[in-house]
Amino acid sequence: MEETTPLAEAAGEYLAGVAGAPLDGLTDEQLCAQAVGLEALGRLLDTARVSVAAELADRSRFGLGSDSLAFRLGHGKAALLVEALTRVSPREAGRRIRLGSAIRSGRAIDGSLLPAGHEAVAAAMTAGSIGVDAAEIIVRCLDQAAQHAGMSLEAEENREIAERALVEVAEHATADEVGVQARAWREALDPDGAEPRDEEIYRRRSLVFGRETNGVRTIRGTLLPVDAALLQSAFDEAEKPGNTPRFLADDDEARGVRTVIDDDGEEKTEIVDDRTREQRRYDVFAGLMNVGVRASGTAKVEVRSTAQVTAVVSLEDLKTGKGIGWLDGVDEPVSIATIEQLVCANGKSLVVMGEKGEPLYLYRGRRYFTEQQMQALAVRDGGCVCAVELWKSRQRFRDPSADRACEGGTSAATARPISTTALVLKTPAKNEPH
Repeated sequence: MEETTPLAEAAGEYLAGVAGAPLDGLTDEQLCAQAVGLEALGRLLDTARVSVAAELADRSRFGLGSDSLAFRLGHGKAALLVEALTRVSPREAGRRIRLGSAIRSGRAIDGSLLPAGHEAVAAAMTAGSIGVDAAEIIVRCLDQAAQHAGMSLEAEENREIAERALVEVAEHATADEVGVQARAWREALDPDGAEPRDEEIYRRRSLVFGRETNGVRTIRGTLLPVDAALLQSAFDEAEKPGNTPRFLADDDEARGVRTVIDDDGEEKTEIVDDRTREQRRYDVFAGLMNVGVRASGTAKVEVRSTAQVTAVVSLEDLKTGKGIGWLDGVDEPVSIATIEQLVCANGKSLVVMGEKGEPLYLYRGRRYFTEQQMQALAVRDGGCVCAVELWKSRQRFRDPSADRACEGGTSAATARPISTTALVLKTPAKNEPH
């Protein structure tokens, strides 16, 4: 099926001329302007493509039976039809259908046009002011909030406000920046907060070994936010310029030894890390795994990483036990229950923020127990509390017999050793610098 409409044919001829135009004769300013202009055209084309995909999906919906467009063209479902017509991947076909359906205006029984499910996003995409990446994350986050907030009139009005605000941001910000704002709005609109999503995320954790091929095995998995943040921090530390190479094999170290002459004219031996980024990350992961395997879980481990992860939460949310926190290097927020576990095991450091977000004062962090006390608690309780039990029984922090750690009520009688990563908690507080 190679036929095209006159409109698509005319647009194709124009774009073919644009794509074939030489760029080496443009000045820097003209090249930047060309990038901006072509991206605006691309946004309009993307809107047309997702709209067509959604229309194909509607004409191929399950209830049509043998009248389904996909069925009549020999395909089992709409995504396969879109894939065949456009020669895109199955993932891209599904993505276009989902986004196009969210901005598609349906028809009532009398033929009148119905509003789109996300009117503000639809209008902005039609005008070419936002792209599909930003639109997709806005739609996804607002739909996630709707699953818990319900479809009441007040909830719908709040989501409309959020959608308009996010579209306004998306007109001037990158897709990643829009994602940060969209996730913040989702948590504000969701009355249940991040905790139910934490349970779902915990159930999705996985680690799978692939088949051995040519002496090596592939590995894939899904990490929890705290684990992902810590591993990313360890990678960042190893890749920081000027740091001493870590977890070097003997062969790598031998190849990397260099003799140089310092400023005083003396010979000096240094190690140059010639590993690729992927090899360096593998060595860090394998090294940390080997250290963990050798650790008993109760004895003090001498080999320690200086890598740390910052968790940010407002002081009010930490005190009330409601709200969300953010881990450095992780896009999705975590629940207050997760933050409380980190505070209990690692202490906190309070940051007083000004009205414009500037840091005014940083209190020294403090742990609730020394390393010696934590070792004694581990001996008393036979090791650390099982991570599974921590996630299954988050209400442990709300046990009437134990006050919240942030309120200063933790004692040796109520303490339990928790095997968590070495994190630093920073608490920005605009109004209450305790």
